[in-house]
Amino acid sequence: MIGMISVPLIAVSHPTLLLGVICVAGLYMAWAIGANDVANAMGTSVGSGALTLKRAVIIAAIFEFSGAVIAGGSVSKTIRKGIVSPEVFSDAPELLVFAMLSALFAAAVWLSIASSKGWPVSTTHSIVGSIVGVAIVSRGFDAVEWGKVGTIVASWVTSPVIAGVTAFTLFTLLRKYVIAVEDPIKRIKKVAPFLVFGTTMVLALVTLWKGLKHLDLEPSTLQTWSAAIAVSALSAVLAALAIRGVKEDVEEEKEFHYARVEKIFAILQIYTACAVAFAHGSNDVANAIGPMAAAWGTLQDGVVSSNNPVPTWMLAMGGVGIVIGLATWGYKVIETVGKKITHLTPSRGYVAEFAAAITIVTASQLGMPISTTHTLVGAVLGVGLARGIAATNLGVVGQIAVSWVVTLPAGAGLAIFFFYVLKFTFGT
Repeated sequence: MIGMISVPLIAVSHPTLLLGVICVAGLYMAWAIGANDVANAMGTSVGSGALTLKRAVIIAAIFEFSGAVIAGGSVSKTIRKGIVSPEVFSDAPELLVFAMLSALFAAAVWLSIASSKGWPVSTTHSIVGSIVGVAIVSRGFDAVEWGKVGTIVASWVTSPVIAGVTAFTLFTLLRKYVIAVEDPIKRIKKVAPFLVFGTTMVLALVTLWKGLKHLDLEPSTLQTWSAAIAVSALSAVLAALAIRGVKEDVEEEKEFHYARVEKIFAILQIYTACAVAFAHGSNDVANAIGPMAAAWGTLQDGVVSSNNPVPTWMLAMGGVGIVIGLATWGYKVIETVGKKITHLTPSRGYVAEFAAAITIVTASQLGMPISTTHTLVGAVLGVGLARGIAATNLGVVGQIAVSWVVTLPAGAGLAIFFFYVLKFTFGT
């Protein structure tokens, strides 16, 4: 419990106050994640009109918080993505505390700046850049795993390109064989169960491999695929039954058939957004709570550990912070993702979310570093390009690309500043 704390005598002053600062830093970072990153799940749904902003906030609040608390992780890596080995701080645990706090404040400040501009940036890259900065000033250049940093830089290109190509291909096929046909209602009634099966399959794998990876559940490959196929088949059958009653076009109603088709895709898009929100809450809460748990555990125990247990109250605090961030500032990035890159309809938004989910599943199984933010932006761009380059706002895309490149050095520079401030304030 928070009230039952004991602080060992490590080389810090005002240790009890420092525990409070750790909580503030973790909550601030969680808020910043909600303000920027939740657009990954809800941006296209709001932009296409499938959900109002108010309903998107409510749905995201439920699924993001559930993902954070239920599957946010009983154990979180001390240093994100293996960028720095915790052993380099073993002789000076107070430096690890300052480093994690600096990383949290720096990443949160950069995310706040990006969110104020409406730029969708990677929260993971923000925290990684911040950790790189404090590692350099506290332990030297050799403390950083530069090979891992290089793969992250490479993902700036691979993530959006793969997702973009996938979305471009899917939307081109969907438009040709489902939407732009003589009777799209009749066609969608035939195709919808297969779309639901494929969508559910990908989302189930995202949830099992990514959303629930922190729980003490280790299903075999056979069990994972069997569960995913069973759930997908059931969803497809239910979809077929639900859509069977939809009237096919009669001559006097043909002018409305595209609107009716889009309503069906709106349901699919909301369905996809819920699963993505759950997976996001379970994973990205670690960007706030992982460094927080590392700083808290080190300050409490007086020693550096490779893994620090994450109490439920921390996960809940992270979930609350994410929800508040979305509700207060999330609309800025949602508007960029959902409206400013290209005009989205429910069918286009569905394809973007589905393509992003396919890319995430494939990359995670191949061990490729990938950013959910970069992936979704690439998918939205791919859908836009499928309609022609004039359908995309290349000026906005250019601004987003620049913000991605700036994220790592911005996080590093801010972290160095905060490291010296904290060391001066709490050092002995």
